[in-house]
Amino acid sequence: MTMTTTTGRPRAGAHLTERQLDELAREVDAIRAEVTGRLGAADARYIRDTIALQRGLEAAGRALLLAGRRPAAWVAGVGMLSVAKILENMEIGHNVIHGQWDWLADPDIHSTTWEWDNVAPARAWKHTHNDLHHTWTNVVGRDDDVGYNLLRVSEQQPWTPRALANVPLNLLLAPFFEWGIAIYGLELVEYREGRKPRAAFRRDLAEFARKAAWQVLKDYGATPLLAQLVSRSGLAALTGTLAANLVRNLWTHAVIFCGHFPDGIETFPEEAVEGESRGQWCVRQLTGSGNIDGGPLLHVLTGHLSFQIEHHLFPDLPSNHYPEVAPRVRALCARYGLPYTSGPLPRQVWQTWRSIGRLSLPDAAVARLRAAAGRRRAARTRRASVTDRQSGS
Repeated sequence: MTMTTTTGRPRAGAHLTERQLDELAREVDAIRAEVTGRLGAADARYIRDTIALQRGLEAAGRALLLAGRRPAAWVAGVGMLSVAKILENMEIGHNVIHGQWDWLADPDIHSTTWEWDNVAPARAWKHTHNDLHHTWTNVVGRDDDVGYNLLRVSEQQPWTPRALANVPLNLLLAPFFEWGIAIYGLELVEYREGRKPRAAFRRDLAEFARKAAWQVLKDYGATPLLAQLVSRSGLAALTGTLAANLVRNLWTHAVIFCGHFPDGIETFPEEAVEGESRGQWCVRQLTGSGNIDGGPLLHVLTGHLSFQIEHHLFPDLPSNHYPEVAPRVRALCARYGLPYTSGPLPRQVWQTWRSIGRLSLPDAAVARLRAAAGRRRAARTRRASVTDRQSGS
């Protein structure tokens, strides 16, 4: 099975009546209202403790890199700094910028003031991610997160020779993911096609340049320079911060791609959202997203985006509540006959890369591969049937 292409309303929800869709929407909204109604001190403590942990890990990691000429200090420093960057980007930055903690009314933990440890400016990312991606989830032509204007990840995207570079481009994107997201946030295609004013583009470009300069200075200037002054460990500190950013980029790339591109997840044409009701929107979120199975540590390190389905239904709900909400959402899917796509990380990663490789080929070639695979499956089934009859005789 591969990523599913839909030609109209979400295929998985085609059997639902308007009344059922309305009831589904009411049940989804009731879950959100019930959880938001009991947010309180324990939640505030959770996000503040997470921020304190992240800042402690970052400080300790950078301090250890000041003595980075010692292998043990380098390894420990890279490990702590990598985890700190992952926590900041995933569980803290992504979710704070989504407005999940705006209810605290704390100006230091607010979507309008938070600037994350990433070369992509928060304001630009908020526009492409919150405003566009979460509104038009997996709608080809409106949600540019479907391939990031770089990759072909849906059969609804017309094949061009550039798609042959799908796998190499994704291999390049993964280690430089924060830079890819920052450049994507400039909306170069929109600017080139005249849909983004020159003044807005120049503003965004200047903002990106300032943010990138700060990140480069902090990670590749200040930390190595201080390490060189302290213990002549400048080069070790430089490679250490490079390694930490590499780990963070590879991890976030894997998590984000596993949320939207494994098998069983639908993409939609633009006509699918014309006159879309609240219930139809819920079905699109449910069928256009996928989860990652795992334990509490994995969920925190993914920013609870291992619950991508729940995140798309409740993007501004504090992420620490997704684990308790997930069984209720899964039960809704079962009751309404909707799929609930979830699987272990290795399988989701493999399916994502397999789809990216398959979609690099022209549609006719893919059809031939599918036909050949079908013939091989049929042959295996026939052989198994013959073996069973022989063993039973």
